[in-house]
Amino acid sequence: MKIATYNVNSLRRRLPVVLDWLEKEKPDVLCLQETKVQDSEFPLMALLPSGYEITYRGMKSYNGVAVLTRTKPESVRAGLDDGGEPDEPRLLHVVVNGIAIINTYIPQGFEIGSPKYAYKLEWLKRLRAYFEKHLSPSLPVIWCGDMNVAPRAMDVHSPEKHLKHVCYHETAREAYASTVAWGFYDVFVRLYPERQQFTFWDYRAPSSLDANKGWRIDHMLATASLADRCLRADVDVEPRRARDASDHTFLWAEFSLP
Repeated sequence: MKIATYNVNSLRRRLPVVLDWLEKEKPDVLCLQETKVQDSEFPLMALLPSGYEITYRGMKSYNGVAVLTRTKPESVRAGLDDGGEPDEPRLLHVVVNGIAIINTYIPQGFEIGSPKYAYKLEWLKRLRAYFEKHLSPSLPVIWCGDMNVAPRAMDVHSPEKHLKHVCYHETAREAYASTVAWGFYDVFVRLYPERQQFTFWDYRAPSSLDANKGWRIDHMLATASLADRCLRADVDVEPRRARDASDHTFLWAEFSLP
């Protein structure tokens, strides 16, 4: 089973990139973040010829998540359900072939000390509570998406310069680690613990890709039963070089199933 994640940074604008990658790589599941389109304007008809079942939750101009699956999901949930803001355009939970797949677009946080950063930290706590309520570490679960956290020093270029960045600040990394500790393992890190590989290169630094000054903030994690079955994982950098590319690129992993 091949599962991929991609912050598309406007699905309508990146449709050619997405369709080309689907045709070339043929994943069983593709999770998209930051689709930036309200549901009434989602480009469903453009995607249906690809042969995928499509689940989506969006809003105008910001956020938005979608999951494309080769088979129809057995169940679908959207958003957090603890009585607070559900934030449906940031979380989709689908079950495919008995495997729960959680696709998240974690809040970026704006700047340290801001209400948006406090919301990011709280969102990660709420997400862990969601896992505890709906899932079990003993069952096959995949959690992937744009987490807006670089967990290790090697996951960001020049880490000493980014200690106060909302995606690398100590408190963000601690909050993320606490959520991961529910029962997840980073499959890329398990396979390649010493490999530095970024998934995001900032538009605001035009030479960032060529200079490889990036961040690893897109992640794919699995519970133990699936993490042990992860055969391969990689980052496809070429779509980041495409015309009118997103500032992120595709991360994918393959799992052997019983």
